[in-house]
Amino acid sequence: MHLLLDVQFLALLALANTAPLLAKRILGGRLAYPLDGGATFLDGRPLFGASKTIRGIVLAILTTTAAALPIGLPAAAGALVGASAMAGDLISSFVKRRLALPSSSKATGLDQVPESLLPLLACRGLLPLPLNILDMGLIVAVFFIGEIIFSCLFYRLGLRDRPY
Repeated sequence: MHLLLDVQFLALLALANTAPLLAKRILGGRLAYPLDGGATFLDGRPLFGASKTIRGIVLAILTTTAAALPIGLPAAAGALVGASAMAGDLISSFVKRRLALPSSSKATGLDQVPESLLPLLACRGLLPLPLNILDMGLIVAVFFIGEIIFSCLFYRLGLRDRPY
């Protein structure tokens, strides 16, 4: 296992998922344009929901790109982690809307696995060392547990609307 690389990758995942929350806390509703523009799917429900904003996605990508080099990873890997983590989050939101779950609702597993596994798969060729299945399993598991723990803390700090 590549423990340092695992920690570096987890740091970028955490940053990608925290940046939109911090932006909401700092900026409120300013520049918070829904990514789906209010569009609905064939079932009449929103594509993603109002909580998935262009601002959040852009800031997730920018912050992970900026943080990658100082922690020892290529900037391109940082950008790809941010973009693919947000893509995983959008996939989760899309599925949750199809299941008639409201924005920011809890869906254990669906909320954590796509936004951690998709970046791992997307970045395999950009990392200094190849991640094996054990590394990937460890990162997904730690992210899964960490997101549940930190979600409660972020709720208490006013960064999340609902605890997980």
